[in-house]
Amino acid sequence: MACLLVINPNTSASVSELLQRHLQTQAGDALQVQAVTARFGAPYIACEASYAVAQHATLDAWAATHAHGGRPDAVLIGCFGDPGLFALRTGAGVPVSGLAEASFLSAAKHGRFAIVTGGEAWRPMLERLAWSLGYSPSLAGIHTVAPTGAQLASDPQGARALLAEACREAALRFDAQAVILGGAGLAGMAADIAPGVPVPLIDSVSAGAVWAVDAIRSATPQPVTRAFGVAWQNVSWELEALG
Repeated sequence: MACLLVINPNTSASVSELLQRHLQTQAGDALQVQAVTARFGAPYIACEASYAVAQHATLDAWAATHAHGGRPDAVLIGCFGDPGLFALRTGAGVPVSGLAEASFLSAAKHGRFAIVTGGEAWRPMLERLAWSLGYSPSLAGIHTVAPTGAQLASDPQGARALLAEACREAALRFDAQAVILGGAGLAGMAADIAPGVPVPLIDSVSAGAVWAVDAIRSATPQPVTRAFGVAWQNVSWELEALG
């Protein structure tokens, strides 16, 4: 069976467990999901500094999996923001995406889309990512709620009410043809909120599962190589071995 490696670039094992459960449910028998947790960094990524460290943590998690015999058929970065996406894509030798890119791909099929997520600090980071991936023309707007994704996940009932209103507002204010509910910790909430939103509501984790199944089906096998061509110093031995 094909294997999807999900890298959680924060240090919260509970988020990894949530991702594995939801992604495996979405993928069914199409693939086996293996989730790994960052070995260092922040328990939740909510600012530029934690995002920068998470990029290193993503590469480190890939290197550790690779060093211990892991050879997945695709990699999904389990963070709505995709830290390390471009770097990992250059050296992994398998299809790589993240929750944000997968969501952009799904939402753009409906037309211009809006994003709803937790934490104001994410706005410029997501705008930058959308631009880097070529989705700026499709991004109608970003609506952030004050609580971070971690805070939202800790109060699911309160989060659903807050996010439902935010998604409705985003759809109307930005005249969007779809809305993305972004965040690993918000997996599954979109299904409860969707009936009250006037446009299609994209669950970022579900979008990641759809991307993974499609990517693995259409992937062309790549040879294993010395991935990154960098003479690193003072990093993990696994990452140094991939230099």
